[in-house]
Amino acid sequence: MAVVHRTTMTPGKLELLASWLPTRPWYVSTGNAPALSHAGGFRLDDPEGEVGVEFMVVTDESGDRPVTYHVPLTYRGAPIEEPHEDDGAALVGTSEHGVLGRRWVYDGTGDPVMVAQLLALLQGHAQPQAQSESDTPDRSVVRHGAARPLSSPTGPSTVAETPEGTAVTIPTDTGPSTLTVVRVLRPSAPNPEHTCVTAPWRLPDGTEHRTPLATLRTES
Repeated sequence: MAVVHRTTMTPGKLELLASWLPTRPWYVSTGNAPALSHAGGFRLDDPEGEVGVEFMVVTDESGDRPVTYHVPLTYRGAPIEEPHEDDGAALVGTSEHGVLGRRWVYDGTGDPVMVAQLLALLQGHAQPQAQSESDTPDRSVVRHGAARPLSSPTGPSTVAETPEGTAVTIPTDTGPSTLTVVRVLRPSAPNPEHTCVTAPWRLPDGTEHRTPLATLRTES
């Protein structure tokens, strides 16, 4: 299980995201610098114990109404060794961790470790972990539906950004599978035809909502 260190990061996660979010096509511009607050999230373990995997939910209050975003992040002790074409855009920034030293912070959709572990979660093979506690399952994160087991990938995944989210397409010998990460969160129920993961998040006024954070669609 990953250890959650109670220490500092400089710059902090919200500072990094405040600079990076406005560069994304799904960011809802307010004409002001983002004013971010933590709204929820959870973690997944890297089986190799090398990469931190965190699903962050943050709310931007810089406009007339709050907008909540879902940003999966990975934390590495060195840059990704064999970057894909999209990994430059996936690098959120670097930060100095009070215990682990310099960390390279990536948007998880461009990190193969996050993609693999999110797929494992959607297929029922990974246990969500609490965002701020070590070795503590997060039972508020719920998987809906039953995904068909994936065949072995036949090539690198591709990442496509849209105004609503990020689609990661994984080619396999039985057809492509598409992992969609929802970015702009709105209260909604899961589609019974899709395999998805839902988790709770809170608005600044304390109102709690639940919505799908990621879905998986497979084609045969």
